[in-house]
Amino acid sequence: MIYTRELKETVAFYVNVLGFECAAFEESWGWASFVKDGVEIMACLPNEHIPFDAPLFTGSLYITTEDADALWQQWKDKCRVCYEIETFEYGMREFAIYDNNGYLLQFGQEINQ
Repeated sequence: MIYTRELKETVAFYVNVLGFECAAFEESWGWASFVKDGVEIMACLPNEHIPFDAPLFTGSLYITTEDADALWQQWKDKCRVCYEIETFEYGMREFAIYDNNGYLLQFGQEINQ
């Protein structure tokens, strides 16, 4: 679950830029769900019990894929890039982008050594 004050914009980013399907959007609840290739991400407006000024998440959402290069080609010019696609010594080919809220999304593919 990612918190956002821009729920409609977040739905638009995940659907129109990243190609997720909007599985649910409940504006009255302030909640939405996106799915793509077996991955589900939920977004919501923070409730009054959670202090929230802006995203403060210090980690990343790491999503494994079977074709990191294809995703990189689709998104590299449409998103703010953290780091370009690269093959790492730990056996992953990956890249990282930011969503419209500033959350870090990493996409990695296991490679044969």
